[in-house]
Amino acid sequence: MTAYLIPLIIIGGLTSAGVYLLLERHLTRMLLGLLLISNAVNLLILSAGGRSGNPPIRDRTSAGSGETTTADPLAQALILTAIVITMGVAAFVLALTYRSFRLNTAEEVTNDPEDTRVSQRSGNESADELERRFEPDRSRDTDLPDELDALPGYEGSR
Repeated sequence: MTAYLIPLIIIGGLTSAGVYLLLERHLTRMLLGLLLISNAVNLLILSAGGRSGNPPIRDRTSAGSGETTTADPLAQALILTAIVITMGVAAFVLALTYRSFRLNTAEEVTNDPEDTRVSQRSGNESADELERRFEPDRSRDTDLPDELDALPGYEGSR
């Protein structure tokens, strides 16, 4: 199997750009990074599938090509499946982005307070000391139905 240099460079560039975008804090950039990585994987599967050839149907040949080998249908099926899965994940991430924007009016992902608390914990502190130091702000209840509902004008069951 011969690997061509130009497709491998394109795959590497798409992958590196996708990873860079995935590490951003904005959800739309994360989505774009996910799509770039998906396209890079699709190109990788296509290049690993081998050379092109006749259609994988018995007694069929390509018009005017005179190829003697048959194309591998597995790579094409895997790419088609990967495209469908990627579009489903993209729709899900878009729905999460819309929901996050409706609730917070911001698209940026913030640090989780529990993760921050765990990362600041030194090995010799007890759980009670940590609870006293990092008391949650109970003055604002964020579980109200009007904040969780995406429909404008929804009043909930007040």
